[in-house]
Amino acid sequence: MILKLDHIYKDYQQEKLVVPVLKDVSLAVEEGEYVAIMGPSGSGKTTLMNIIGCLDKPTSGEYELAGENVSKMKDKELSDLRLKSIGFVFQSFHLMPRESAAENVALPLSYAGVRKKERKARATKALERVGLGDRVNFKPTQLSGGQKQRVAIARAMVNNPKILLADEPTGALDSKSGEQIMELFHSLNEEGVTVVMITHDPKIAARAKRVIHIIDGEIHDSAEEASS
Repeated sequence: MILKLDHIYKDYQQEKLVVPVLKDVSLAVEEGEYVAIMGPSGSGKTTLMNIIGCLDKPTSGEYELAGENVSKMKDKELSDLRLKSIGFVFQSFHLMPRESAAENVALPLSYAGVRKKERKARATKALERVGLGDRVNFKPTQLSGGQKQRVAIARAMVNNPKILLADEPTGALDSKSGEQIMELFHSLNEEGVTVVMITHDPKIAARAKRVIHIIDGEIHDSAEEASS
């Protein structure tokens, strides 16, 4: 089991009101799975992603990631766990505009204290893995949207994380580029990478091997099999 959520609740305080966002969410993902978490805007899927990604803590409940109890961790421990275990891919890429593709990809390695020569070698290898071996020195302004997302995926993978966590990864792309990115996720999963993808798009969700629906902060038919 790579991640396990047990009876997770998340409330937000709005002035004097307590607003429940996640309600009794229990969820398990095995190593090597390809899971889509699907729900409309306001369903709680982003809050769930933030908890899975150790960017936020639940109000109550237990969360285990790679055998470690995340619920009890302090901020520094969470930060270290994120760096070691989770690769993030966002809709808007989050690339540094003045840095080359290789420098963007190497960023997590510099946080992890990896030496410069090794950072460059590993970043180059990660870019080759996503089909951008000929774009190593290109800046984001010289890349298409699909290529920028490939750089972001290479950056997410460079630390060999236990989970690739993708939030609406094709949301800013045209349909052809989006299709290429989905093919890349499929290939990475075939190589053994655990993929958890957040989406509102049924076509994107259908590419996963398992679809979990979240509606009004509650999980529904989490064992539903999607056609891949």
